[in-house]
Amino acid sequence: MSKLSDTVKALINASHARPGYTPSSAGVQTALTRFASDAAEKKVGLPAWVTLSTAVSATLNCPEAMTQIFHLANSTPTPNEQRTPVQNAELIREVGLKCISFNGIPRSINTLGAFRSSLPDDVGSQLSTTPTRELTPSNLELRKKDGLALWDSVYVGFERKLLDKLAHSHPDLPVHILNGHYSNLLSNPRGMPQPAKVGRVLTSLVAIACLRAQTGVGPQVVSHIFGLRKAYDNGDAHAEGEEPVEGGAWLATEDGNIWILENIDKLVNVISGGEGTTFAPGLRPKL
Repeated sequence: MSKLSDTVKALINASHARPGYTPSSAGVQTALTRFASDAAEKKVGLPAWVTLSTAVSATLNCPEAMTQIFHLANSTPTPNEQRTPVQNAELIREVGLKCISFNGIPRSINTLGAFRSSLPDDVGSQLSTTPTRELTPSNLELRKKDGLALWDSVYVGFERKLLDKLAHSHPDLPVHILNGHYSNLLSNPRGMPQPAKVGRVLTSLVAIACLRAQTGVGPQVVSHIFGLRKAYDNGDAHAEGEEPVEGGAWLATEDGNIWILENIDKLVNVISGGEGTTFAPGLRPKL
C-alpha cells in the first residue's frame, strides 16, 4: 500500500484546518457548573442538563468537556434517584451515539473514543459491551414501524408532507432518514435491557443542542423545538416505556425553550473560546 507523503500529511494536519479535538479549559468547568446549578434552580434534572451539555460538547468536538460533565454529574446530588458513575457514563455515551443523526459519524467516533479512554478503570470495566441495535429478519419491520412512529411524533401535522418534500429532493433521502436514523438509532431498541435510555424527550434535547451548536440549520432547530413541545402536547412524553424527565414539561414551554437556546449559546461560546462552531466556518484562513 502506498504511503502518504510528508506534504500530504502536513496539509491534513495544518493548524488552519483544525484537524484535532477542541481543547477544554477551566473556564468550561466553571460554565458547566453554573449550567448544572441553574438547571437545579429551574428544577431541571440531571439527565436533561447532562444530555444538553453532552450534545453541545460532542458537536464542538470536545471530548474533554464530556469528561468534565461526567465528573460533575457524579458530584451532583440527585435526591429523586440514586445514580452511579456507570449510569452517568452510559448516559453520555448514548447521547454521543445519537449525535450521529445530527452531527455525522466522524465526530461521534472520535469523541466517544476519547471519552471512553478518559474514564476511570473501575467505571470503564462496568460499561455495557452488548450491542442493542442489531437488525435481524425478525425485528426489521418492527424497527421500521418504530422509526415512522417517532417521525410522526416529532413532525405531527406535517409528517407526510415533509416526507414528500424530502423525496422531491432525492427519493432515497426520506428512506435513509427513516430507516437509518429514526428507526435504528433515534428510536429506542426493543427487547433488550438498555444501560441508558435516551427517550422521546431527551432525544429532542439532543437534536436541539446539536443543531443550535452547529449553526446554519435554523429550520431544523425550529422543527425540533416544536418536536419537544409536541412530546408533551400529544402525550408522547408519557407513553408506555418512556421514563419521566425531570423538568421536561417546563423545557417544552416558551420560557424553557429560551433557557435551552441561551444556555447552548453560552456553552458554545466558552468551549470554543469565543470562536463559535467548528462546523462549516471551522476552516480558518492561513496566517
